Amino acid sequence: MSKGETVSLDQTHLVRDHCLCLATQRAARALSRRFDEAFRAIGITSGQFSLLNALNRPKPPSLGSVADLLAMDRTSLTANLKPLQRDGLVLAEADPADRRIKRLLLTAAGQQILAEAMPVWTSVHGEIDRSLAADAANGATLRTGLAALL
Repeated sequence: MSKGETVSLDQTHLVRDHCLCLATQRAARALSRRFDEAFRAIGITSGQFSLLNALNRPKPPSLGSVADLLAMDRTSLTANLKPLQRDGLVLAEADPADRRIKRLLLTAAGQQILAEAMPVWTSVHGEIDRSLAADAANGATLRTGLAALL
């Protein structure tokens, strides 16, 4: 398109009805709202649940490895960690072998919140899986397709 041209209503509808990016964004927002509501009583968001879960490992992961797992840049991850650190759920410490590497540690309070949130996640996730279709393969196909985009 050259400068001054406009996008037709048909093109706008084509994007609305066929754009995978838009469909994924809309679905992600709807899922986040659903989990946020379910986690509200525990005092965390769906994003915080995902972050706490990502830290639930035998050895504290590096900031970089968590950022990679969650497909986030390090700056966004650091910003998302701040409320969890403030609430005493997560600690960030320098790696003893290489002080340049920051390790993320789930505290006892963080482990407790994660333990409280897990049955909520299981319940809501089960509802979502059931709503996708009676055929469980549809949920697996969706997850496989989404993973392929990463």
